[in-house]
Amino acid sequence: MNVLVPLPFALPLFGAALATLARRRGTWLRVLGPLVGAGVVAACAGLVAAVARDGVIAVQMGGWAAPLGITLVADRLSALLLVVSATVLLAIMLHAVGEGAGGLSEHEPGVFYPAYLTLTGGVCLVFLAGDLFNLFVAFEVMLASSYVLMTLTPTGERVRAGMTYTVVSLTSSILFLTALGLTYAATGTVNLADLSERTAGLPGTTRTALALLFLVVFGIKGAIVPMHLWLPDSYPAALTKITAVFAALLTKAAVYALIRVETLAFPREHGSWPMLVLAAGTIIIGTLGALTHDDIHRVFSFILVGHIGYMLFGLALFDVAGLTGAILYLVHHIVVQATLFLVSDLMQGLTGETSLHRLGGLAGLSAFIAVLFFIPAMSVSGVPPTSGFVAKLALFQAGLGSGSTLAYAVTGVAVLGSVLTLMAMTRIWTLGFWRPRPREADEAAHARSAERRARMAEPYTRGGVRLMQSVTAVMVAAGLLVAVFAGPLASWSRSAASDLVDRTGYRHAVLDGGSP
Repeated sequence: MNVLVPLPFALPLFGAALATLARRRGTWLRVLGPLVGAGVVAACAGLVAAVARDGVIAVQMGGWAAPLGITLVADRLSALLLVVSATVLLAIMLHAVGEGAGGLSEHEPGVFYPAYLTLTGGVCLVFLAGDLFNLFVAFEVMLASSYVLMTLTPTGERVRAGMTYTVVSLTSSILFLTALGLTYAATGTVNLADLSERTAGLPGTTRTALALLFLVVFGIKGAIVPMHLWLPDSYPAALTKITAVFAALLTKAAVYALIRVETLAFPREHGSWPMLVLAAGTIIIGTLGALTHDDIHRVFSFILVGHIGYMLFGLALFDVAGLTGAILYLVHHIVVQATLFLVSDLMQGLTGETSLHRLGGLAGLSAFIAVLFFIPAMSVSGVPPTSGFVAKLALFQAGLGSGSTLAYAVTGVAVLGSVLTLMAMTRIWTLGFWRPRPREADEAAHARSAERRARMAEPYTRGGVRLMQSVTAVMVAAGLLVAVFAGPLASWSRSAASDLVDRTGYRHAVLDGGSP
């Protein structure tokens, strides 16, 4: 197990080094990338099996005992999110292989694969980090590679969006480092298991201030309202396959980090009213924003913001039922959000458009793509019997069972958010798929559309299109499987939530049972 724990992040970093050496060999890159991705999925699956058998697994890197050394920890929560994230990362990479990874320029596949594999390593390290400093390092590895991916095939819009993304990310990183330093000054440690014991002795005001600072840090990274404005302005500008990765995983990594820090370092006996208020505001503002935009990617980005609020709602309840709902929602949303962007990539490849004003008739052009869109659209809206319904039902039950008037109100807001999401998805379905495609407003608009379609079609081959469609279909099926296996998944999530509430097992594995 000592070798298995670091593999999910060490393997993609090694693969990124090999991809850099082979950056001029496109065929090698198209084989190497998916092979490394498959290896990461296998390592994560092995880690899930090991955690199911042995419980929390902690490894002290370099033989330095906790809390002084670098500790990697795998428990039920991290193992579950690792295997789900690694699978989605592999699927998006295969989709990119089919599309012609890197976009239109010949040199960019040599940039895409190393950056993508580095991003994979950073995401995995977020889920495994057992201390705040290495959690910070994991986010920096992840974000450094995302800066590169954001500006692949640069355009004026993409460069401006990349600047926004970079400035906001660096701001949150500075705040993260500040919070880390203040925590060390107050407690003498940054190890999460050690913090779970030491923060209890801090003065109440100091503890509250640190908890709020971390909430701001991960609120920025996770696009919690009102710290969300950067996301809809940056994500839609990137290549669609890159946006799929960002939407599926970057914000969810921040939500995971918030869950981990709040439950270990700043546990509480009752729900958090500031988090409940933030959750309600995030749900409403995000889903309302989705109804006001014409571009599909901006609609999806606002829906992403709104649905971060559901996960924050589960955390804010600070009980087993609420955390179970948050974990289920994380799994559901990682899969479904990535699927929606992959489907939109197929739509864009078919029409050259992402604007609802100019889309139409897609159901007639491709019934297959219509089905691929409809299923995840209903899932993100929470229509039964999809995975979104299962996750939302768990959160609604937790909210109604909490006994808190504010939690009841936020549950009502969450129901309204589901209705607004359904309205946004119905709008896309009606305008994009059912109505006849409208005539272009003028000749210039028509010419731009034709140019985009031609440009999108250049890297496609018949086999590439089939691969993209097959990968997207598998992702749609994966979303359905989350609902089919809701029972075992809910049981695993409940056990993971119990471990978050009762931190004894985590502390013992890290401070007493970690293997050198």
